[in-house]
Amino acid sequence: MSAPVVSVTDLRHRYGSAVALDGLSVDVPAGRMVGLLGPDGVGKSTLLGLIAGARILQSGQVSVMGGDMADRRHRERTGPRIAYMPQGLGKNLYAELSVFENLTFFGQLFGQSRAERRERIERLTGATGLGPFLDRPAGKLSGGMKQKLGLCCALIHDPDLLILDEPTTGVDPLSRRQFWELIDGIRTVRPAMSVLVSTAYMDEAGEFDWLIAMNAGQVLARGSPADLLAQTGAQTMEAAFVKLLPEALRAGHLEIEIPPFRPADGTPAISARGLTKRFGDFTAVKDVSFEIQPGEIFGFLGSNGCGKTTTMKMLTGLLQPSGGKAEVFGKPVDAADMSVRERVGFMSQSFSLYGELTVYENLTLHGRLFHLGSALIAERTDALIAQFGLADYAHAAAVSLPLGIRQRLSLAVSIVHEPEILILDEPTSGVDPVARDQFWEHLIDLSRNQGVTIFISTHFMSEAMRCDRISFMHAGQVMVYDTPAALVAAKGVKTLEEAFILYMEEAGAGDGDVAGERIASSADVVETPANARENEVSRFSFTRAFAYTVRELTEVRRDPVRLLFAFAGSIILLLIMAFGMNQDVDEVTFAVVDFDQTPDSRAYLASYSGSRYFTEVPNLGSPEALSQRMQEGGLSVGLQIPSGFGRSLRQGEMVEVLAQIDGANPARAATIESYVNGVHNTFLRDWQIENPASATTPAGVTQETRMVYNPTSESLMTMGPSIPAMLLIMFPAILMAVSIAREKEIGTITNFYVTPTRRAEFLLGKQLPYVAIAMVNFMMLYLLVVTMLQVPLQGSLLALLIGGVLYAFAATGYGLLISTLTKSQVTAVFAAAILSMLPTMSFSGLIQPVSTLEGGARVMGSFWPTTYFMQISVGTFTKGLTLGDVRNDLIILAAFFPAFFGLSLLALKKQEK
Repeated sequence: MSAPVVSVTDLRHRYGSAVALDGLSVDVPAGRMVGLLGPDGVGKSTLLGLIAGARILQSGQVSVMGGDMADRRHRERTGPRIAYMPQGLGKNLYAELSVFENLTFFGQLFGQSRAERRERIERLTGATGLGPFLDRPAGKLSGGMKQKLGLCCALIHDPDLLILDEPTTGVDPLSRRQFWELIDGIRTVRPAMSVLVSTAYMDEAGEFDWLIAMNAGQVLARGSPADLLAQTGAQTMEAAFVKLLPEALRAGHLEIEIPPFRPADGTPAISARGLTKRFGDFTAVKDVSFEIQPGEIFGFLGSNGCGKTTTMKMLTGLLQPSGGKAEVFGKPVDAADMSVRERVGFMSQSFSLYGELTVYENLTLHGRLFHLGSALIAERTDALIAQFGLADYAHAAAVSLPLGIRQRLSLAVSIVHEPEILILDEPTSGVDPVARDQFWEHLIDLSRNQGVTIFISTHFMSEAMRCDRISFMHAGQVMVYDTPAALVAAKGVKTLEEAFILYMEEAGAGDGDVAGERIASSADVVETPANARENEVSRFSFTRAFAYTVRELTEVRRDPVRLLFAFAGSIILLLIMAFGMNQDVDEVTFAVVDFDQTPDSRAYLASYSGSRYFTEVPNLGSPEALSQRMQEGGLSVGLQIPSGFGRSLRQGEMVEVLAQIDGANPARAATIESYVNGVHNTFLRDWQIENPASATTPAGVTQETRMVYNPTSESLMTMGPSIPAMLLIMFPAILMAVSIAREKEIGTITNFYVTPTRRAEFLLGKQLPYVAIAMVNFMMLYLLVVTMLQVPLQGSLLALLIGGVLYAFAATGYGLLISTLTKSQVTAVFAAAILSMLPTMSFSGLIQPVSTLEGGARVMGSFWPTTYFMQISVGTFTKGLTLGDVRNDLIILAAFFPAFFGLSLLALKKQEK
């Protein structure tokens, strides 16, 4: 017997207090199709992630292909021989990239040449029926096509171990069948390849070579499907799995019995007539018509992306139809009419409750949303907690609940207001058979005992058989609806799944011929030697780094939000800040009360009127009028010239003039004060020159002040070159941080974990596009500074350009560091924005020179890149500095990128915790 491809010993893994794997030990035979059997939450995904090397091993041992996955060198050698397809429709794909671009990207990560990639892409897309859709974005593919593309991306490097985590969950039966035909065809060509698959579909498990049934992080049983059936004495895999569960989990579990439905005469509960919904040029639902009777359980089946969810939303009033009519108990459904919504309960496909709230709080909140009243809310909440067996979880946060309990809570919330119609969108996806049966017991009770009409979509044929009637939908149209037995009989087949597939194929739902022989003949397969694949990861690859660069630029170019933020945001802020933060004080209004009325006092007042900073308002006549006008805000300066002003001036006596300044804005008041002092001193100097014989003629040394570099004291001359330095640290850092945080959030970071990509390749490849974006921003901002703000560049353009390049690398390097320390886009945005703006505003020399700071502020300013670029920017514009003058600033600025990049390398992990 050959050695197992995977050997797991005493494996333990926790997420906080939750136990995912609890002392699990198992061997996976090589060259076989091995299935991990069990519902969500039993540890399948964690186990597969550890085997693929995507997760950090906490306790125990995982041996893959003869080596320990805790050893970094073994992971690097083995990685190119493993393909990992994570859970979720298209989870390893990039939605903005086309089919061809996704495949090209994965081929580049494995070092394939252009010719080799072309051959493999043609072979894989031809086999899967994706050939006609090479230019279609991955985000616009149907669920089945996404899974096929994800499989093609995983197979492009001919792996020896293929790991698939629930690849068909949420996929319609026809696409599921085509998917497994594709896998069978690949195994025919490459029989030595081992395939490890997790699934919640028990009918799929019966087709695998070997099964490992799991529950609560432990192995329940292992063996061939025949072995497990014989061990449990069951007729089906679903029944076998139920019997393998611990007694506590299956206690009281009985076969579902559904009382016959007795339709009543009267108005249909739901009526759709010619229902149509268009999104732009795309028609999601076209001319759908059907009727559902009160109390009926109506099943809604169809291919992925056929319009089921859109139809359901139109029936609940969540979407306004483009055409046709939807009625609830004879009343038209109107998105603005809450009276219809109050009669309908809706349970969405994904968990849509508030995870941070407890079970009790979620029920109470939804009761309030429907204005039930405090007493009724308490009564309904207590009743539903008892009815759905939620008492043990009443005060537990919803996010911490097991999947089956979470679904029960979602159902309870959807009926808290006692609706007459319940619409459920794939409510049991990923739920184990026992929990699914318990869920259906509640549905049957609601239908048969409480008269609630139930409209449910599902991909489980066993659930569809429990419905009173079902419909088959494809490409936005309902093809047929009848009882399940009638639809099976109409096609002359044994099962509903066979009937569904025949109906879909007749409607053209197949994605193409996926027969096994079309995968490739043995001669077509170009095997890459294992040692060549291992050597590929031993050195830095510019090909892999460049693949990330091209992919990132493509995504930014196709994302209008990021594109707008990248370029328009900085320009808008420049203009707002340049004019909004302008510290210039012009047109200072002043008024005078002149008690002297002499030529000397009028000459004094003329010095104010002749200044470009002051604007005189009509004489107000009295000090009280001055004070009143200033209080009203119509006056900035009030002057009072005392009687005897001229006489005192000529006799060399003390000359006093009362100047009242509006000090509501201290900064403006300080500027006005300097203006007043300047006018006053200028008048005295000029008067002395014109009257040399006066007793007030100064003797000795006189002092004259002259402003250097900015003689007109215009704030824009300084603010213009300063603001780009501020914006060029914020926007590139945010974009860079969001880029990696986004991959963590949507799950595509797994591709970095499980491909040969090195950390330096990943970081540099992701960074370069944002360096380019930062330089485009650099040129646009400084062009505006010169043209619109009219601040001339007096120094070295080369020095400014070199500083801009170094600053772009420093800013994006800072964003890299932020991104490695955050997990969500929201956190990345706030961290990058706040942590870049605060030191820039306070410690970079924007407000006061760094040399004047003390203590921690001085240290912060000395270790912040904006400090040095600010000196380069302002210096080249206002002081005419040359390349030699800013040499030291450039040298220090150049040190920030390697520092940030090095810290990012240390912070970025090649495995998920």
